[in-house]
Amino acid sequence: MSEPVTIGSAPPETILPLVPLAHRQRLEAALATPLEQRRDAVADVVMAFPQWPAAWAALAGVARDDLEAYAAYRVGYHRGLDQLRQAGWRGSGYVRWEHPGNHGFLLCLSGLAAAAAAIGEVDEHERCTVFLRQLDPSWPATASAPATASAPATAGTPAPAATAATSAPATATAGTSAT
Repeated sequence: MSEPVTIGSAPPETILPLVPLAHRQRLEAALATPLEQRRDAVADVVMAFPQWPAAWAALAGVARDDLEAYAAYRVGYHRGLDQLRQAGWRGSGYVRWEHPGNHGFLLCLSGLAAAAAAIGEVDEHERCTVFLRQLDPSWPATASAPATASAPATAGTPAPAATAATSAPATATAGTSAT
């Protein structure tokens, strides 16, 4: 009789690299500008670093309405998927909050779920929520973003993290397949 073959003890984990400190500092400065100039300041950061999901999440956080937030989160989410694939992710496995380089992508996915709900895209909200918990089973079951995210949120969307937070979200359900 043959015995089951174990290929590995856990799904693979992908960890995105941190963006340069100068990028993070520029976003922090943009988020610290007076409210009436903040959206334009954050948009300038996005234009300078369009591949950076955290910048898109920050732009969504200062969006004028739910639809604009949805669009920014969607672009950031897709930029993050591109980076994950470049880092070797093949559509399954963990992308955990505990790694600061993953924050921008996870904030975009979480924000996309919330923004989809806000504009009535119930199916997309559900898909994004399930995908988020598959990528990081410790993601909070009832929160759109971990409590460590900083900067103000608008239109019911999670706040983007301008800097790397270090605490992981609380426990949620497990899973590992991509949507």
